[in-house]
Amino acid sequence: MGPHTIVPVSDQIVVRGAREHNLRNISLELPRDALIVFTGLSGSGKSSLAFDTIFAEGQRRYVESLSAYARQFLGQMDKPDVDFIEGLSPAVSIDQKSTSRNPRSTVGTITEVYDYLRLLYARAGRPHCPICGEPISRQSPQQIVDRLMALSEGTRFQVLAPVIRGRKGEYAELFRQLASQGFARARVDGETVMLTDPPILDKKYKHDIDVVVDRLAVKPTVKQRLTDSVETALGLTQGIVTIDFVDLDAKDPLRERRYSEKLACPNDHDIAIDELEPRQFSFNGPWGACPECSGLGTRMEVDPELVVPDDEKSLDEGAIAPWSSAHVADYFQRLIASLAEETGFSTTVPWHSLPSAAKKILLFGVPGQVHVRYRNRYGRERSYNAKYEGIVPYIERRHAEAETDTSRERFAGYMREVPCTACRGARLKPTSLAVTVGDKNIAEVASLSIDEAATFLAGLELTDREKQIAERVLKEINERLKFLLDVGLDYLSLSRPTASLSGGEAQRIRLATQIGSGLVGVLYVLDEPSIGLHQRDNRRLIETLIRLRNLGNTLIVVEHDEDTIRVADWAVDIGPGAGEHGGKVVVSGPVEDLLTSEDSITGAYLSGRRQIALPSQRRPRQKGREITVQQATEHNLKNVTVSFPLGELIAVTGVSGSGKSTLVNSILYTALAKRIYNAREVPGRHRAITGADQIDKIIHVDQSPIGRTPRSNPATYTGVFDHIRKLFAETPEAKVRGYQQGRFSFNVKGGRCENCTGDGTIKIEMNFLPDVYVPCEVCHGARYNRETLEVHYKGKTIAEVLDMSIEEGVEFFAALPSIARHLKTLNEVGLGYVRLGQSAPTLSGGEAQRVKLASELQKRSTGRTLYVLDEPTTGLHFEDIRKLLGVLGRLVDNGNTVVVIEHNLDVIKTADWLIDMGPEGGSRGGTVIAEGTPEQIAANPRSYTGEFLRPILMGREVPVGEAQPSLMDAPTNGGQPAAKKAAAKKSTATGTKKTATAKTTTTAKKVPVKRAAAKKAPAKKTAPARLAG
Repeated sequence: MGPHTIVPVSDQIVVRGAREHNLRNISLELPRDALIVFTGLSGSGKSSLAFDTIFAEGQRRYVESLSAYARQFLGQMDKPDVDFIEGLSPAVSIDQKSTSRNPRSTVGTITEVYDYLRLLYARAGRPHCPICGEPISRQSPQQIVDRLMALSEGTRFQVLAPVIRGRKGEYAELFRQLASQGFARARVDGETVMLTDPPILDKKYKHDIDVVVDRLAVKPTVKQRLTDSVETALGLTQGIVTIDFVDLDAKDPLRERRYSEKLACPNDHDIAIDELEPRQFSFNGPWGACPECSGLGTRMEVDPELVVPDDEKSLDEGAIAPWSSAHVADYFQRLIASLAEETGFSTTVPWHSLPSAAKKILLFGVPGQVHVRYRNRYGRERSYNAKYEGIVPYIERRHAEAETDTSRERFAGYMREVPCTACRGARLKPTSLAVTVGDKNIAEVASLSIDEAATFLAGLELTDREKQIAERVLKEINERLKFLLDVGLDYLSLSRPTASLSGGEAQRIRLATQIGSGLVGVLYVLDEPSIGLHQRDNRRLIETLIRLRNLGNTLIVVEHDEDTIRVADWAVDIGPGAGEHGGKVVVSGPVEDLLTSEDSITGAYLSGRRQIALPSQRRPRQKGREITVQQATEHNLKNVTVSFPLGELIAVTGVSGSGKSTLVNSILYTALAKRIYNAREVPGRHRAITGADQIDKIIHVDQSPIGRTPRSNPATYTGVFDHIRKLFAETPEAKVRGYQQGRFSFNVKGGRCENCTGDGTIKIEMNFLPDVYVPCEVCHGARYNRETLEVHYKGKTIAEVLDMSIEEGVEFFAALPSIARHLKTLNEVGLGYVRLGQSAPTLSGGEAQRVKLASELQKRSTGRTLYVLDEPTTGLHFEDIRKLLGVLGRLVDNGNTVVVIEHNLDVIKTADWLIDMGPEGGSRGGTVIAEGTPEQIAANPRSYTGEFLRPILMGREVPVGEAQPSLMDAPTNGGQPAAKKAAAKKSTATGTKKTATAKTTTTAKKVPVKRAAAKKAPAKKTAPARLAG
């Protein structure tokens, strides 16, 4: 090969010998400049290959190309366990990191759109007076002269220099000074005086003094003289000149005109506006932030609705919640009774029937003293005078004076975040809000939804000068907004706090930012970008990914979504199982190969050979068993009243941003948690919740990621490790040695190996090379010291128990219900292969999600428990969803209620009841479009969800079962109906043909743990057959 031969760039990425985490020495070739989907069961090794191997190596190589000095300041990338990778480009990863919880972080700030808006307003904004709203402007002496010369010829005026404006003083020295400078006349408080004989002013009053600089009439020859006079006047007054048109009536508003070299109000309002700068529009610095709320836009205020949660109660029945507790009730009851006597209102009528004047007195107090009379327990009459400050000032005072957190939290429970009264939630100073572009200030543009903001900015009418300045900035803003629209975020507003975004929304914002960079030849690695997206918006996301690929980038997408997999150029299925049963490449080729592969579970689901079955029948709605949220108005909800039938699997559906999370998380869950557990969190605005007495326990699984520290593992997260340590502490050997539970923790001194402080590995820092981890040479990775490992339970040490898989643990601890209950649930959601002590950072997203689900679902259900799950299928494969549905189905069979917020059609089609929100996202959403069984929603032409359900349910409608009175009679004892229902399902499954199904059913009889899978599997085969036949 000659010295100048050009080596062709490899058109594929070649991976050889990848062994990261559970990967089994994988080797594969991937095409470049293609959309590649990595799929497979949750925990099979997709992320290990995509993120921990390919992305990590791409980023590490880029970092290593920098100097050794620069590398010290960058996070060192560990070299992945792989022989070699060829054909890599610089890599960018877009994963599901949780967003910033900082209240100052908004959608506008993280997408940089707000930074460009600040620049636009600073350079092309039109300032107005914040007091009167008049446009304020600056003029050079030349512009002032030109405007005066444009007046009709012969117009007479005098040029005045306003030296004093509304200030007290005698000003004798000023008059002397002006006379010495050659000025002859001045106007003092509207009267013209000669400076040779100035008036003696009263220093107790405010005065206005204008120097008469010149008296002129408009004609062509006067231009030079006028310029000199204007410049003299501006010099005297630091940039302000007044022109007095002497021929006009003194009362005429146009008699005087002010011109200013600075920005000044024409109506003489005293405003200090500096040169406009971008920092004046930032709510994160003192130059722009509202001084009242420091730029947060909200403040805490007592909410009368929280003070009087039930307006049906009277004052005697304890309507005022903070004063209904036992130790203060007596005192305030007497005080209110005396107040009622004096002011003439009744304490026995419901709160809502009280006159508004009485409510005002009760809430905000009365001046002076109230004379209180009462009889004590001995029958003697006692009286005293007391001040009644009112419930609102009382709570504010106690909240401000609180010395402990619990006390402060107690009073904060009656307060709600409300918009700041000074800036009305706009976060900025009045002077910044008075600057407009196209008649809107920056806060009004930020509060528009992204599609409205894009329309507004695209249709801006600007002058030629403004156009020239704003053209580049507007182009940048419009491009960024377009990318946000493309990924389906049209309903978000730029002022939306990032803390309120879901994981999927935050990821798509990062994706939009990356597309905006317009890079070519980059390797993008994405982690489930379709999370939280309705099928309707999925199409736009896929088009965005295809556009990224067409630019000349390689995309590796870790995805379970059927639509995304089908449009991919190349599919890699990793499996066949998960964890230790996975880590191999099952299929690597075009999507057709995946569909036809016999070994691929994903292929079986996509081609229809396997499917998540429809239930044999939907659970019937039981009359009177429902929880109703009345008149919800939080965020974008438009006075929504909706019922959740109990004892059913309910799915709340709708396009992204339609108000699902607000209704379920902010109102239903928070209000019930406050009612049942006295939780501190304030629910969203709604009138009332009825039927809550039928629930005695509520469990919530939200989208927050589980702690990812190396010291966290499934055993510690679910709490089962506490029981295991207790068990070891109770063994005879531990008792003889006097070991307590703490001895068996690897997080505290005592039982752990001190050489590696209980980590099992030792990190050797290599400065500018990646750190090297070696097993601890003292404990050889066991994490405990020798003495602790001499304690055995059933022949195993604590280290060996942590090294067990959950499947083994179920059998090992079968006799101990407190431990077995946790492990059974973990096994049922499909995590049997995970080791009890497996470090949390090595769990995949789907595994972590199921560990979290299992730790909540294992809690003892009462048969009257409400489970609220926010997108539980995040990170789950079709097969994992089937197992999860089995667990949820069994919870509902026991009389409990499960409410899921979900976009996944497999979950939606198996639900008993759907509540569809919409019709659009953001301000165009917030109403209930339809509620009913999936079949009823599919028949509704207004529902987007129904549109996608229709083809799935076509000709396979599921009947609603008969109502079972036993559930109503004994809701706490749910075992019997569950058994009946399971039996019913099994009896419908007798006609099954597949041997695999029969095998599952027989195992189910032996091991009760597998019942969920067994129940679903037969129905899966028979439902279509039965309905078809």
